[in-house]
Amino acid sequence: MSTPLEELPAEPLLTREYETGRRAEIHDRLRTRYGAVAPVDLMGQSVWLVLDYPEALAVLTDESLWKKSLAHWRAYTEGRVPKDWPLLPALECDMVIFFDDQRRMAARAALEAAIEPFQDLSNPIAQRLRDLTVRYADELLGFLAGGGGGLGGMAELCGQYARPLPLMVANHMLGFPVAQGEEVIMDVWRVLDAGPDGPEAIERLMAGLRELVAQKRARPGEDVPSYLLAHDPDISDEELAWELYLVLATTADETGSLLANTLVEALSEDMARHSTMQVGFYGEIINHAAIANPPMHNMTFRFPVVPTELGRFGIAAGDPVMVSPAAAHTCPHFAGGVGGGAGAQQGALLTSRAHLSFGAGPHRCPAQDLAFMIVGIGIERLFAHFEKVELAMPADQLPWRSSPLFSGLRALPVRYLLTEGRARTTALAVVEEEHASAGERPLTERPERPSPFWRLMATLRRRARHGRG
Repeated sequence: MSTPLEELPAEPLLTREYETGRRAEIHDRLRTRYGAVAPVDLMGQSVWLVLDYPEALAVLTDESLWKKSLAHWRAYTEGRVPKDWPLLPALECDMVIFFDDQRRMAARAALEAAIEPFQDLSNPIAQRLRDLTVRYADELLGFLAGGGGGLGGMAELCGQYARPLPLMVANHMLGFPVAQGEEVIMDVWRVLDAGPDGPEAIERLMAGLRELVAQKRARPGEDVPSYLLAHDPDISDEELAWELYLVLATTADETGSLLANTLVEALSEDMARHSTMQVGFYGEIINHAAIANPPMHNMTFRFPVVPTELGRFGIAAGDPVMVSPAAAHTCPHFAGGVGGGAGAQQGALLTSRAHLSFGAGPHRCPAQDLAFMIVGIGIERLFAHFEKVELAMPADQLPWRSSPLFSGLRALPVRYLLTEGRARTTALAVVEEEHASAGERPLTERPERPSPFWRLMATLRRRARHGRG
């Protein structure tokens, strides 16, 4: 077909059905009607949605044909995208994921150089970060268990664990104080969820990150902004702030969603046997969760620089094309999904590691090892503290976050039983010891002037109670 995208009947993508987690049914319906690629309406804009794995991989890996810069989006450059279109704040970002060719390669090299010390376990910096992540997880779990009393209770693992853990890691990597970082991550969620206050949120974010850049120019340390500056001393404050925003969004937001999604996967698979598992098994659970519910279920746009064929359609130069890892993982050509990929064709992929949750090609996420470290520790420490954890409601009734790009839980309520020897006072021992060594009052007493850790937890608990995130 060569009918222009704007003239095709496009089904609205973000329906109530889509937002309540029934995406697989929608993807299958679109695939049956259109094939590997379907025209959809994304919040008032016509977009090609790539549903099948081979076509998704082709788009993600061919940078000579498929570009990321909004300068290639025909409707955008012609002024046909309203300035108040909800997703614009998440796309009008001058950072490496929207760069092409030489500019991408230069910015990517700097970003990889800044991240690598934190994920190369032969580096003492990565070893310290790993130890710190364990400590953060133990602090959060001790705080969480302290609210139940006795040996067991109820907890909300999104607001009290899966979100704050990667946030605390991101704050450390960026050199943010926790008290400032808690407000920063709230604004990240507002931008990525395409909410009505996204434009104001991105302005606040960038102001805070520019301030951080100025601090690191004056006083560099062992952190991402300092390493970026060491790699490229001539980088502008604005570009550096955008790169820090990318690190913050991916580490704190996407990794938090992956941790929560992995916990759902683990608990749905009856992890009562977790105590006998080898640590390596957690990697497979993470991969399966990334397939079943990739944190970024739709990727930001690509634009062909010349007319091309994709699926059954002719794609015009400058058309927006959105690859959907969530759809690609249910494609018959992909057999690495949960349960072995029902309906897989001959020659389909047979490994869970071939998923697209971290992208593919020149824009593939450079921090996959870091994400796996955080999520793996998050799972391991949870099961070290709790002898038993079970979902407090059926998995298919869990509340999902509404976003055109990201897939994450709003809440993850569970019932737990503490491991023997980790009664309430024992569970809080690690946290109280840390705060006592810092000259602070024990966590079993509410301090008159709360520490950053207290403020972070109070904020996240308050948002969880009100169903926000």
